[in-house]
Amino acid sequence: MSGVGRGASGWGGDLCRLMSVSASAARPYSLQFWLVCLSSFLFFGSFNMMIPELPAFLTRLGGAEYKGLIIALFTVTAGVSRPFSGKLADTVGRVPVMVVGSLVCVVCSLLYPVTTTVFGFLLLRLVHGFSTGFKPTGTSAFLADLIPAERRGEAMGLLGIAGNVGMAAGPAVGAWVAQLWSLNAMFVVSSAAGLLSVLVMAHMKETLPVEQRQRFRPGLLKVRGADIVEPVVVGPAVISLLTVAPYGIMLTLIPDLSDRLHLANRGLFFTTFTLSSLGVRFVAGRVSDRYGRVLVLKVSSALLVAGMGLIAVAQTAAGLLGAAVVFGLAVGMNSPTIMAWAIDRAHDEYRGRALATMYLALEIGIGVGALVAGWLAGTNADRVPLAFWIGAGTAGVALAALFVPWGKGRK
Repeated sequence: MSGVGRGASGWGGDLCRLMSVSASAARPYSLQFWLVCLSSFLFFGSFNMMIPELPAFLTRLGGAEYKGLIIALFTVTAGVSRPFSGKLADTVGRVPVMVVGSLVCVVCSLLYPVTTTVFGFLLLRLVHGFSTGFKPTGTSAFLADLIPAERRGEAMGLLGIAGNVGMAAGPAVGAWVAQLWSLNAMFVVSSAAGLLSVLVMAHMKETLPVEQRQRFRPGLLKVRGADIVEPVVVGPAVISLLTVAPYGIMLTLIPDLSDRLHLANRGLFFTTFTLSSLGVRFVAGRVSDRYGRVLVLKVSSALLVAGMGLIAVAQTAAGLLGAAVVFGLAVGMNSPTIMAWAIDRAHDEYRGRALATMYLALEIGIGVGALVAGWLAGTNADRVPLAFWIGAGTAGVALAALFVPWGKGRK
């Protein structure tokens, strides 16, 4: 009888767990999910707020020839810190890693107004890069813990919408504050957004299982080869690198190109392409959940080729904004899908490490794109179209790579 009782209890427990999982799948978006989305919105708004104004700021300091380093240096430390943030996310916790990233934004934004030399500015950009080396890694791992696999693409799309609303609002608000008050006021507003991101995280519950958590100790900062490159996500990482290089080119050259084509607000291109990516993120995520990641990535890569080509040939402000729409559609389809693809392939206990590998590839791609753009066209406006054609070429290589066998995603 006691054996029967235990068996019944076991079946009852299994049934309760099954019902819990089914309820989670039906209603995957809890308060914790929306809090991480809000924190992401504030974080991306914080550091993107200043991007349209930084080239002019650096020029006034006497460093016009270093415009390519504005993005490149930022991505260097973001990339270097990825293996550490991934390991810490899998050991110390997701939330502490996110908090560190946002706090870097708070501090660095307050330091720009007191920077008076080109060297000081470039050093600050180097330090500022730690923010994106930590926050997105912890955020993506946190979300992957919360959401069932069959809704992962959709959830990544929603998270991307939150981040991209911040990216869209940030440049527009930053340019508006700088024009209405001053650059220093813009930097203070940027810092405030980063601080709000931290305050939101005070209400978030850690999702890393208790049995995996460790107290921070210096030994956790020792990384091995596997902490730098997680082998199971090499395919998604290569595609990510190739498809974000055009983004680095765009970030570096669009502010000056906007001036040449008489767009009064340098943030308007950023706002246009980001807004065009919002709705498609959710749809692309759902499509990838149902029909596979690679199919969506093929379409997004083709659109990216078209978008970069349209920017290269734009001769008017209207033409540039039209290209921004196509570019935004490509980015909106690519970003959530490729992250969901990486999570599909990752082992549960190494999600942070896998996502850190993905973000490392992303930073390398953006950094290389920015360096190429700065070297090729930073001081020679006639070579701006060539830089964008190179971006179209890397997207074309990504499209071809998606047809090789290792590029297949989860059905």
